[in-house]
Amino acid sequence: MENNFFGEETAVILGMGELRVGTCPMGTIGLGSCIALILHDQRRSLAGLAHIMLPESHGNTDRPGKFADTAISVLLEEMEKFGSTKFSIAAIVVGGAKMFQFSADSLNIGERNAAVVKDLLQEQGIRIEYEEIGGKVGRSVYYWPEKKGRLIIKRADGTCIAL
Repeated sequence: MENNFFGEETAVILGMGELRVGTCPMGTIGLGSCIALILHDQRRSLAGLAHIMLPESHGNTDRPGKFADTAISVLLEEMEKFGSTKFSIAAIVVGGAKMFQFSADSLNIGERNAAVVKDLLQEQGIRIEYEEIGGKVGRSVYYWPEKKGRLIIKRADGTCIAL
């Protein structure tokens, strides 16, 4: 019964490299070095979620949710179709953990993902409302776009936060 408390069973779950825009509850599980990027338009109770795996697409456009550079532009385009503007959108950034101790800093995908996402949001003029990035623990994210939005982050260490 504990799982029913949060209501994540009603959320549409996105896999790695996927994105979605809508008003329905959505989430993504098993974030390690990946980033869950949520763009939220509170006025419209509309959100976009992307499960970003890598910082740059290098021209690869077949799975825009997979890369930070293509995910942000596609989420913004889709939200604009529903009447959102950049000025009404705020971001939530979660993930980017350093999952492997032995990897060289140059291979720290989580840190690179977080840095690129934050840089691209700044370039677009989108403020980050909340972020939980880095560390060494995986996370799962559930988001409800209605009203002010409800966010639940479940960490692999068993801790959980709700905003």
